[in-house]
Amino acid sequence: MRRFTALLLSLLLLSSLAACGSSGGSQSSMEAGSSSVGGEPSQSGASSSQAEPETPPEPEPYEISDPTVMPEGGVRGGVAYAAYDGVVEHLFFHPVVAYPELAFDGDYKSDGIDDWMVTAGEYWKILQSVYEKGYVLVDINDCWSEQTSEAGETRMVKNTLYLPEGKQPLILSYDDVNYYQYMLENGFTYKLIIGEDGKLWSWGLDPDGNEVTSRDLDAVTILDKFVEEHPDFSPFGAKGCLSLTGYEGILGYRTQTDSENWTAEREANRQKEIEAVRPIIAELKRTGWTFGSHTWGHISLNTRTYETVTADMQKWFDEVGSLVGDTQVLFYPFGGRLDGDDVKQSGPAFRWMQEQGFRIFCSVGIESWSKCKDDISAVICDRLHPDGTTLRSAKSRERYMKFYDAKDIIDLEARPQREVGWMT
Repeated sequence: MRRFTALLLSLLLLSSLAACGSSGGSQSSMEAGSSSVGGEPSQSGASSSQAEPETPPEPEPYEISDPTVMPEGGVRGGVAYAAYDGVVEHLFFHPVVAYPELAFDGDYKSDGIDDWMVTAGEYWKILQSVYEKGYVLVDINDCWSEQTSEAGETRMVKNTLYLPEGKQPLILSYDDVNYYQYMLENGFTYKLIIGEDGKLWSWGLDPDGNEVTSRDLDAVTILDKFVEEHPDFSPFGAKGCLSLTGYEGILGYRTQTDSENWTAEREANRQKEIEAVRPIIAELKRTGWTFGSHTWGHISLNTRTYETVTADMQKWFDEVGSLVGDTQVLFYPFGGRLDGDDVKQSGPAFRWMQEQGFRIFCSVGIESWSKCKDDISAVICDRLHPDGTTLRSAKSRERYMKFYDAKDIIDLEARPQREVGWMT
């Protein structure tokens, strides 16, 4: 079924690809490729003005398989598989810094970006490290499933995964893949596009204002490229789960509404952005990416009223869910658990979310912890955050050793000169 779905998405992509770049702010061309040395992302790219070809290329085949099913005979492609029932590690990132000289220029955003983001170079090194340590990517949606007991009670259960022998499962998720306005001014890429080769690329402006298309400056495209070079890192075709808000659109396209000064012209531009992003969504889905909700307005769910939460989420369903499709994954903004105490009980807002189809509720913590709730069909979990705060912390350095050594990852020359705990 999953392979059929991937094939169907491929066909849908072919029919809709021509819509990419139709909005006034979209970029529909790409360069032949930005350079990299030793596999690590470069920090520059050349501008491009080539026109999009009239006939888009047919996408390369992409296979997605189910890690909860043991391969016939226990072997696939000459690799032996074994059952795994241990901890599924979960790392999450924000968009990565493409141009440190803009991100860390001393303005009021510099320290915040230093705290919560990694650079493109640091991100690539983290991927290389977890790959070398024997992790393989799995889809968060495959790690738990819903089962109904003989008594008729439906609950989430943790799945047994069948992995290449000696490998450990790893979920990757990415918050705020919306390309907010503040990011565009502070050294991030502007949006995802589909290039002349049919693959996902990023588009943006370099520090001199030149247009840049690249696969080495954005978290999504870097992982795509890494998996191409190391297919055994993703034996099931999984990539990561993109956690989306909606108040500044999605994936770099301004698909949001605004209650103030809304005009027919603004609505027409919004519809162009919607049509431009559809093939991006289709290609992401086809190549192993999934989507989760981060609420529409990035609101703190543990401090808002039931009415505020439900109204915000209805707007997410209308403006984001209508584009990316159904999802069972909710990522808590600021890591704040819904109702504050949903580890022990499920309050009205949590139950409302569950009734809308959410089953996996992700917060932030110091370990990849999870619990299937016994009062409702849902799983709650924590994930770890590679970023400036944990790269600089001596205690976090020890916790993250299973993934990488911070001293091998952090780019102290690019980052602001702030205290590093493990150097003192």
